[in-house]
Amino acid sequence: MLSRLFAPKVRVSAHCDLPCGVYDPAQARIEAESVKAIQEKMAGNDDPHFQTRAAVIKEQRAELAKHHVSVLWSDYFKPPHFEKYPELHQLVNDTLKALSAAKASTDPATGQKALDYIAQIDKIFWETKKA
Repeated sequence: MLSRLFAPKVRVSAHCDLPCGVYDPAQARIEAESVKAIQEKMAGNDDPHFQTRAAVIKEQRAELAKHHVSVLWSDYFKPPHFEKYPELHQLVNDTLKALSAAKASTDPATGQKALDYIAQIDKIFWETKKA
């Protein structure tokens, strides 16, 4: 009798940890845009103190972008997504590698490459949201 009294009245389920509205590749894109912008500013400034500060911030932003991509991969994307988009695992890996390269580089082309990969993840993400 007590078990019925304390039993849940409503059962709910979700396919992710929180409502899916909390996931968005825009977070990774914004951080990657910062990385590229910093790389561009670094090219136009020879002050060693500026270069040091810029490098630290660029590396932090690249790590944040990697974090956001990793969260999408591990928390948002589920087996049905990977079945429909078999390239997704490799795309995420390539994106993380590109962000690592941008983190270590002052060349804005590396930042742009990371942005290009994030754009591909973004496209797939929004396609999954329509389903």
